[in-house]
Amino acid sequence: MIRPYRPLLYALAALGGFAVLFIGAGLAGWWTPAANEQAIGEISRWCERVAGGILREPSNTLGNLGFIVVGLSMFAVLARDTARGKDQNNRFIGNQRTALLYASAVVFLGPGSMVMHGSHTFFGAWLDNLSMIAYILIPWLFNLGILGRWRDRRFFGVYGSILAAYAVGYWTLGSDLGIGLDLFGLSIALWVISEVLYRFWSPTMRWASGLVGFVVAIVFGITPAVIVNEFSQYWWVVLFWVPSMFATHPPVTRRRYTPWYWAGFGFFLVAYAIWTTGVPESARCNPDSIFQAHAGWHLLTALATWAFFKFLRTEHRIGAVANEPTTT
Repeated sequence: MIRPYRPLLYALAALGGFAVLFIGAGLAGWWTPAANEQAIGEISRWCERVAGGILREPSNTLGNLGFIVVGLSMFAVLARDTARGKDQNNRFIGNQRTALLYASAVVFLGPGSMVMHGSHTFFGAWLDNLSMIAYILIPWLFNLGILGRWRDRRFFGVYGSILAAYAVGYWTLGSDLGIGLDLFGLSIALWVISEVLYRFWSPTMRWASGLVGFVVAIVFGITPAVIVNEFSQYWWVVLFWVPSMFATHPPVTRRRYTPWYWAGFGFFLVAYAIWTTGVPESARCNPDSIFQAHAGWHLLTALATWAFFKFLRTEHRIGAVANEPTTT
């Protein structure tokens, strides 16, 4: 009976190991802070006043517990699916590799960000960004896998290769990988583009889909005029057509978008609005408040990952198609 719950137990064990290392490093005073971080007593980049204890930003650090709680809840749901023998044609039902990867990535968001806000070190910033990329790659690559008839082996290979390249690139070249690339922001656009292709696939939509990326950019304040005038900074918009290159077939599955897909984006957009107030430049910044806006960003984006998890679990087959992907 315990077998379905092994992934959950492994996750708990990993978190236990992380807690020991995290507390030990904090008690030891961490190590040299990153060059872009503020001294103890000053206001941090995320508004909270820098403390001298085990946590440099207590509220912003602890706000990441939301990811851990949500991620562990996903593991529990998947374990219960398996224990009850639920239909596993959907790769987000039961202890299947794609679902476990998603849950693991959500859990990883917690420790990754905790180390950054807790330690103010370069390693912390690297781990934080790596955890964000580890999550955001999954939904759009999963969509491309469906539209391109990828087998699981190819999906995991592409995912692992991009994540490893990003990890090395960030560590050696910086957050923009030395080429001015915001992979996290780009991945948000690629997710929306790939989701539009999943829902409205056609030969015409396939090649027009890149235009959807400009709509996403506008939502975040990057207008076409800005892109044209500062193209050297926003050159990566040409990558909006990457999904069209791989979306060679219509999907063999369908998803229900109401309520969970829209709830997920609702949580994220509200979280982003709150994120903009959690910086020293904001008139709403209160560095000595017990609850910080950036902590609210963490909690709401954790809820967004849960909503998207529920959304992906609505996927169902609409018929058999030749060369469809398998789980081998």
